[in-house]
Amino acid sequence: MTAAFFDRSSLDAAIVDLDGTMVDTLGDFDAALGAMLQDLSLPPIEAGVIGTLVGKGSEHLIRAVLQHVGASSPEALFDQAWARYQHHYLAINGRHSTVYPGVAEGLAALRAQGLPLACLTNKPLAFARPLLAAKGLDGFFDHVFGGDSFARKKPDPLPLLGTCEALGSAPGRTLAIGDSSNDAQAARAAGCRVVLVGYGYNHGRPVREVPADAYLDSLADLRFGTGGTAP
Repeated sequence: MTAAFFDRSSLDAAIVDLDGTMVDTLGDFDAALGAMLQDLSLPPIEAGVIGTLVGKGSEHLIRAVLQHVGASSPEALFDQAWARYQHHYLAINGRHSTVYPGVAEGLAALRAQGLPLACLTNKPLAFARPLLAAKGLDGFFDHVFGGDSFARKKPDPLPLLGTCEALGSAPGRTLAIGDSSNDAQAARAAGCRVVLVGYGYNHGRPVREVPADAYLDSLADLRFGTGGTAP
C-alpha cells in the first residue's frame, strides 16, 4: 500500500471510524467478553475469533459470541449478557487498547487542511466518547456519533448521511475512512469517497477484497494537494 493523494479542493469534511481504524480495541473486547461469559457460566471465546465478529455493533457482537460458544438459548440470554457486557466494558474501556501508529499524525494532517472531522462508529456512544478521551483523540473531532446515535448502523448509509448533515458537508465532498466492508458499503451507499486501512479487522477478510478509492498502511500516508496534482 502507498500514500493516497486527494485533491483538497474536492473535500469539505472527513468521517473516521474508531475500532480497527484509529484504535486496536481487541484487548478490550477480549477482557469484557471474557468476564461476561464467566458471569454466565459459559466457556471462553478465543481471542482470535473476536476480530472476525466485531464491526456491526455491540448487540450483534453479543449475539454472535453467545452463538459461537454454544449457549443453549442465545436470544433468551441476550438481555442478561448485554447488561453484563456493558458493566465490564465500561469498567475496562481503553485499558487494553492502543492507538495505531500514524493515527494522530493523520488526524492532525486532516485538521491542518481545515477539514472538520467526525468520528462515526458502531460502538455505543457511551463507550466511544470515553475511549477517544482516554487515548487523547477526542480533541480532533467536531462530532462523535455511535451505533446508537441513529436509527440504523453501518453498513446502512443512514449514519453516514446523518454525519454529513451534522458536518454541513455534501456526501460527495466527504471522505470516509474505515477498516472494513461495513465502512465501505455505508460510504458508497451514502455517496461518500472511501479510504480503507489495511491493519484493521474487516471480519477476518483481506481489506483489498473490498472496493475503495484508496488503501493505506497508516493514516499518516494521507496526502493533499490542489488541482489533481500531488504536492
